[in-house]
Amino acid sequence: MAGSSGRKPRQRYNTPGVVDGNLARKLDSRALERRLAAICRKAAMKVVSEDAKAIKVTEKDLEEYLGVPRYHPERQALEERVGVVNGLAWTSVGGELLEVEVNVVPGSGKVELTGNLGDVMKESAHAALSFIRSQTDRLNISADFYKEKDIHVHFPEGAVPKDGPSAGIAITTAMVSALTGTPVRRGLAMTGEVTLRGRVLPIGGLKEKTMAAFRNGIKTVIIPAENAKDLEEIDQTVRKALQFILVERADQVLAQALNRPLEVPAPRRRGRPSKNEALPDLPPAPQGEDSSRMSQ
Repeated sequence: MAGSSGRKPRQRYNTPGVVDGNLARKLDSRALERRLAAICRKAAMKVVSEDAKAIKVTEKDLEEYLGVPRYHPERQALEERVGVVNGLAWTSVGGELLEVEVNVVPGSGKVELTGNLGDVMKESAHAALSFIRSQTDRLNISADFYKEKDIHVHFPEGAVPKDGPSAGIAITTAMVSALTGTPVRRGLAMTGEVTLRGRVLPIGGLKEKTMAAFRNGIKTVIIPAENAKDLEEIDQTVRKALQFILVERADQVLAQALNRPLEVPAPRRRGRPSKNEALPDLPPAPQGEDSSRMSQ
C-alpha cells in the first residue's frame, strides 16, 4: 500500500500473538489479516500526514491503532482457583484454551453438564465421576457425596460446540478440586482422556494445543505419557517456554495439579504381620466358659 509520496512501508509482523490475544478469543487467519491491515492503514496515514520516514508499531501502540483490548485471557488463566481448570482444545484454526468449571452444592446427586457439549465430552464427565467415586477414601471425599451433592460441570462460551475426550483429566481435576475445596495450581493447563480406572490415554492436536497454552501465558502443561513422541513436532520456542509433565494415571494428574497434597490413608496390609510387629491382643473369654476353648 503506497501513500501519496509513492513510498511503500516495510511490513514486519512480529507480534501476531499479541494482536489476536488482546482483541479476540478466537481469531482465524482472515480476522488476523484484517487487524494487521487496519494497523497498516493507520501507519500509512501517519506516513502521509506527518511525512514520517518510518513507522514502528510495538505492543504498547496497539491500543492506539486497534482500540481498547477486549479480552485478557492470560489474567484468568494464571489465577489460582477452586473448581476451575484450564483445558486445551483443538479447533480448525488452531489450539484454544478451554476452561472447565465445576460447582458443587447440596442436593440429591444430580449431575448437570452445560456449555454446548457433544456426546463424547458428556461421557468423559461421567467417566471422571465414576473414577472419583471409586477413589473417595484416597481423595478425602465423603463416600456418599454422589447422593448428597449436586455437581454442575460447565464449559464457558456456550455458543461454541465442544466435543471430544481430551478434556477428561481436566474435568476430573476440576471435580476433585470443587469437592475438596483444593485450589488448582496457577499457570497450569492439561489435556488427556481419562478412563473409568483412572488411566490417561493419548490425544491428538498436541502441537496446536501447546501453542494455545504458550499464547495464554501458561507455564506448565500436563499431557499423557504416550504423547511424548509428539513433543518433537512442537516449535522449539514453545518447548523451551513450557514445562511438560507426562502422566499415565489420573492420580498423578491430581498430585501435580492441586495446590496442596490430598491426604492418602495408609494402604491396608494383608497377610501375616512382620517379625517386629506386635500381635493384637486377644479378646477376653466370655464368662462361664472355658477360656482355653478355641472359638469356632
